[in-house]
Amino acid sequence: MAKSHSVPGPLKPLPPSALRRLSDVKALGFRTTDDLECVNHLIGQDRAMKAIAFGSKIKKQGFNLFALGPAGSGRHSSVRSFLDGHAATEPKADDWIYVNNFDAPHRPTAIRLPSGHARRLRDGMGDLIDDLSAALPTLFESDEYQGRRRAIDQQFEEAQEKAFEELQKRASDESISIMRTPMGFALAPTHDGKPIKPEVFKTLPKAQREHVEKTIQELQAELARVLQQMPKLEKQRREQTRNLDMEFAETVVGTAVSDLISTFKDHRDVTKYLESVRQDLIENAFLFLPQAVEGETGQAVAVGAPGRNAPQFRRYGINVVVANGDGIDGAPVITEDLPTIANLIGRIEHVSQMGALVTDFMLIKPGALHRANGGYLILDARRVLSDGLGWNALKRSLTADCIKITSAAEQFGMAGTVSLEPDPIPLTIKVVLIGDRQLYHLVHQHDPDFSELFKVEADFDEVIIRSDDNTCMYARLVATIAQRESLKPLEAKAVARIIDESSRNADDAERLSLRVGQMADILREADFWAGEDKARRINVHHINRALEERHERSARIRERSLEYITRETILIDTDDEVVGQINGLSVLQLGNMSFGKPTRISARVRLGTGKVVDIEREVELGGPLHSKGVLILSSYLASHFAKDFPMSLGASLVFEQSYGGVDGDSASSTELYALLSALSGVAIRQGLAVTGSVNQFGQVQAIGGVNEKIEGYFDICAARGLTGSQGVLIPVSNVKNLMLRPDIQDAARKKQFQVYAIETIDQGIEVLTGVAAGARRSDGTFPDGTINALVEAQLRAFAETRRDFAKSGANGKDSDEH
Repeated sequence: MAKSHSVPGPLKPLPPSALRRLSDVKALGFRTTDDLECVNHLIGQDRAMKAIAFGSKIKKQGFNLFALGPAGSGRHSSVRSFLDGHAATEPKADDWIYVNNFDAPHRPTAIRLPSGHARRLRDGMGDLIDDLSAALPTLFESDEYQGRRRAIDQQFEEAQEKAFEELQKRASDESISIMRTPMGFALAPTHDGKPIKPEVFKTLPKAQREHVEKTIQELQAELARVLQQMPKLEKQRREQTRNLDMEFAETVVGTAVSDLISTFKDHRDVTKYLESVRQDLIENAFLFLPQAVEGETGQAVAVGAPGRNAPQFRRYGINVVVANGDGIDGAPVITEDLPTIANLIGRIEHVSQMGALVTDFMLIKPGALHRANGGYLILDARRVLSDGLGWNALKRSLTADCIKITSAAEQFGMAGTVSLEPDPIPLTIKVVLIGDRQLYHLVHQHDPDFSELFKVEADFDEVIIRSDDNTCMYARLVATIAQRESLKPLEAKAVARIIDESSRNADDAERLSLRVGQMADILREADFWAGEDKARRINVHHINRALEERHERSARIRERSLEYITRETILIDTDDEVVGQINGLSVLQLGNMSFGKPTRISARVRLGTGKVVDIEREVELGGPLHSKGVLILSSYLASHFAKDFPMSLGASLVFEQSYGGVDGDSASSTELYALLSALSGVAIRQGLAVTGSVNQFGQVQAIGGVNEKIEGYFDICAARGLTGSQGVLIPVSNVKNLMLRPDIQDAARKKQFQVYAIETIDQGIEVLTGVAAGARRSDGTFPDGTINALVEAQLRAFAETRRDFAKSGANGKDSDEH
């Protein structure tokens, strides 16, 4: 006979020290955080910071950055801090202005200037207009100008008088009088210098009347020719006056503009613009006369008052789009919190005039790309992607290396107002998007332009190894935040408690969480409670108070869930033994709050065809991962027990009182235990709850949320009274994740509550039932009385019953044929 395997001794629960790793306060080596030196960088993010350094320094197209990682990991502050320091070492970005295009006013001209020169040019143009506003009126009031102006006017008047005198002389010779009336000129025959009355005129001889009428017609035609010459003479007078104005203004304007040109002689685009300003000023010198403004059509008409800010001089304004002058060191670093299309690429504003919307080059407003041109632009990825027009505008600008201002209405062909077509501005920029990993991979997969434009990923980690060196660095990080936020100093015990909570947030006793945002919030709240206590320092009690208050504020749903169980609305047993019934554990996540919730899982077995029915899947409440776990445990049963006979099992599994979706495979080992109990007929201790997934070889695998699951079940047991027989079974690979509450550690120390680390299904079923699992012997059988022997015997019995049933059915069929 083959020798049977010995039954192993009972598995011992984990020691209390394994349930929660505590920091050594003495090893920290300080009394308060005032004794610590601050850190100037985010710890544990070497990979991300190296990527940021690379992406910020490489100047090739498309090497923009995407900083990805969880919220609160310090992405924004780290990126901003690094770029501020790096940008300070780079040269200042250029200034940009928009000026009037005198040849095509609807297409304003963009001009690049060295840093600080845009405002100088704007002020210089303002001074130029002020100087001319004073000089030109004085020039036009000079005796020389007035004399020549009067000569032009006198010449025009003489020409008019001469034409009328010749006409008047001929009329007088013919005894015809030319008279002015409200209706115009009138011609009438005279006698002795007096007009002849109509009734008298009718008594004249016919031949005389006809002669007079013919003469009047000839004189009327001559008068019409004289009147037609008047506008031509007036036009000649205006042209002569304009030429006179230009002649006199040329010297004054030329001198004034030349002085400004000499200031910007090294900037070809500026000197070219100033030359066009010189010509326009000379041609429109009359704008500087009193009461002169520019009309709606752009033609200058005399109506307003002179001065730098007078509307007629708006055409000579300088629209400073970007000014990187005094007070700005290095390249710009801009953060845009609302990345709409207008806030990114700029906009063209309109004003209402006479019921219509009009615009000009002075109403061009810059966007974030203009302000960050030559430097760095930081954007929140989710915000910019949520505005499709803004995202597309950003991609177009990065692809074309220029900023072209377009409105949403223009893109949809809905613009119904007069607008402009400003010159595009060349773009040299590094864009940094900040978002989470899921968003990064979604955009990378679905937007083909993304991978070409954002080639550098800076991946921020969530955790760092909890080594002695890193613990000391973490303490310095706490001190840095306290100093930056002007918080009270922390005692060493308080810092140790923060470090322990960091491991809890990391769900790993061997790691520290790098979500510094969460830690900073705890410090702020602890500082508040220290203030309430009028304490000068933050101690461990203030940290605990902050954590308790945070937990209490979000505990309503958790308390309701606990109440449903303690009042037996939801059925959960925490004592006695039941066959085919077990307590599974799950985690409910709601926003920033998560808590463990036990669920009763039951199994029933019968004769069948080898199928395990997952009721959750049958009613479409089970997710794919849960269904996968059920199929794996089915495979385990078939391969572990039915080696020489067909599986003839019919089984059903259900999460009792579960009215929502179920997913994940963390309950697959729990379901398997329930099946083994139902098949063997051995009861399971209801004081124990189970979590863990299983593979086809019966190994129990790690799951998530182990701390929340244990604490959720502990709270129910504590509410009903701890008996010492209660506890939780977890995968051995999750022991390193344990950072349980101090009260659970105290209960374990008093042997009121246990946590078992399970490696295999055999270990777990032994703890749950108190019966040895049994190992298969060399003869292929399990030791009598073990769980595995009982299960295999039941499965064999099902198979034999199925075989006998099949034979009886076949014999009955043969009898009917005979």
